[in-house]
Amino acid sequence: MVHYRESGARGSSFIFSPPVNNVLQALKRCYCEGHCPDGQQNGTCEIRTGGKCFTSVEAVYDEIQDRDVPFYTFGCLPDDERGLMQCQGHLVPHEQSKSIQCCNDRDECNKFLRPTYPERPTPETPGFGNTDSLPFTILLTSVTFCLTLVLLVIALVYVKKRRKDMQRKFGLYGKAYGAEKFPNLEVHGPLTNLIEQSSGSGSGLPILVQRTISKQIQMVHSIGKGRYGEVWLAKWRGTRVAVKVFFTTEEQSWFRETEIYQTVLMRHENILGFIAADIKGTGSWTQMLLITDYHELGSLYDYLQDRCLDPAALLLMAQSVSSGLSHLHTEIFGTKGKPAIAHRDIKSKNVLVKRNGECCIADFGLAVKYSSDMKEIEVPPNVRSGTRRYMAPELLDKSMNPHNFESHKKADMYALALVLWEMGMRCVTGDMLKIADEYALPYHDCVPSDPSFDDMLGAVCVKNARPQIPRRWEGEEVLETLAKIVQECWHSNPDVRLTALRVKKTLSKLDTDTTIKIV
Repeated sequence: MVHYRESGARGSSFIFSPPVNNVLQALKRCYCEGHCPDGQQNGTCEIRTGGKCFTSVEAVYDEIQDRDVPFYTFGCLPDDERGLMQCQGHLVPHEQSKSIQCCNDRDECNKFLRPTYPERPTPETPGFGNTDSLPFTILLTSVTFCLTLVLLVIALVYVKKRRKDMQRKFGLYGKAYGAEKFPNLEVHGPLTNLIEQSSGSGSGLPILVQRTISKQIQMVHSIGKGRYGEVWLAKWRGTRVAVKVFFTTEEQSWFRETEIYQTVLMRHENILGFIAADIKGTGSWTQMLLITDYHELGSLYDYLQDRCLDPAALLLMAQSVSSGLSHLHTEIFGTKGKPAIAHRDIKSKNVLVKRNGECCIADFGLAVKYSSDMKEIEVPPNVRSGTRRYMAPELLDKSMNPHNFESHKKADMYALALVLWEMGMRCVTGDMLKIADEYALPYHDCVPSDPSFDDMLGAVCVKNARPQIPRRWEGEEVLETLAKIVQECWHSNPDVRLTALRVKKTLSKLDTDTTIKIV
C-alpha cells in the first residue's frame, strides 16, 4: 500500500509516498512545563507518530511592571483529531489572548519555540474627576456583553445560512431532508453496488447516499497535504476511499471541484471516480469533504521514481491518459448532455496509476466548463493559475485569450505532451541490455527545482527550449510515435497542436499484441 501526500510548494494535489511501518513508529520526547505527566513541574512527555509537541503563550498582566508579560506552557498533544486541531490556532477560540505552535521533527523540538501572542489593548481608566467609577464600569460591562451577544447571534445565523446556501447550491441536503423525503431509498451492499444504483448520470452517488457515506466514514490516517487541504485514507463499510479535506480558506476550490465531479456524464474509467461531497462542522469551524476512489499505487510522478516501463506498459498508460483528457474536452449533446471541460492543471502529480496499469486524471479545482448552447465560460480572475513548470507558452507570455475555451484545451495538450515525455523517459529500450533514463521533471536541466514564472518564461518563450528526446527512442515503434506526438503537442503555436481525440486515436493504432507488464 502507498501513502498519499501533497506538495504545497508547487501547488500539486495528490502525491504518494511509501508507508511508514507500524513497527518502526518511534516515540519522541517533548519538553514539558506545566503540562507534565505524573504531576511533575518540569520534565518531558512522549508522543507517538502523528502527535505534536507544543508551546503556547498567553498574555498575563504583571501588576509590578503594569503591563502584559508572556507566560509560556510546554507539553505534548496526542495524535487524535482534537489534539491536532489545537495546533490550528485559527480554529481554536481562546478566552484570553493566546497562541500555540506545534512541531514533531525531533526530540524536545518545542523547547525553544516561542510563539508570539496578540497583545491585549490597555484598558483606559474612566476619568470623571473624583467621582466613583463603579457605575461606569457596570454600564460599560453591560453594553459590551450585549454587543457581544448580538454579534454572536449574527455570526451563528450567518454561518448556518452560509452552510445551507452551499448545500443548496450543490444539492447536499441537510437534516431537514431525511429518510421521510426518500422513503424507498436504502443503503445496502458495497460501494460498487451503490454506484450501480446511482442515477446513471455519472456524477456520483444519489444525494442522500452521499450524506450517509460522509457520516459513516472512518478516517484511517493522513496520506498527504498540499495547498488546498489534506488527504486521508479512510474506510467505509470495509471499502478503502480517499477523503480530501479542504482548508477553510479554499472554499472556492471545493466549490469548483465538487461542481465538476457532479457534472452529468462525467464518470469515465480514466477519470478519478467521484463518490460523495459533504460539508460538516459546527458554528466555529467547517470541514469541506470530497470523497473519491483510492488508488494505492499513487501518482504517476511517484510511480515513475523507481519503476521503469516496457513499451506495452507505456502505450497503455499513454492511451488511458489521452482517453481521459479526450472525454473531458468533449461536449456531449442531448437532454442530459455533458459540457466540455478543460482541466488547466495537467501534470504527472495529478495523474493516478490504477492497479490494471491504466491511469486516471484527478484534481479539478482549476477546471472550467463550456457549453455551446450557453456560449459562456467561467474563468477564475487569476488566469495564470496552475503549475508553472507545465504552463503553455501562451500562458507564460500572457498572449492567450482566457475567454476562448479552445485556448484552454490547447494549453492542456501542451501539458499532456510533457507528461507523455516523462513516461517515455522511463521506458526501456534495447534487446539484451535494457536501458531507461533516470526520472526527471520536464525542463529539469533549464530551470531550478522550484522555478519562478520568469524562469519558465525565459526557458520556454525566450529560448524556445523543450525537453530533449533521446536518440534511443529511434527504432522503437511506441517511442517513435510518442516522439512525434509530443513534438506536435508542445509546439509554440497552439493551433498546430493535436487534439486529445487525435492523440488517443493515433496511439490506438499501434500494435498492442505485446504482453502488457510493469517492470
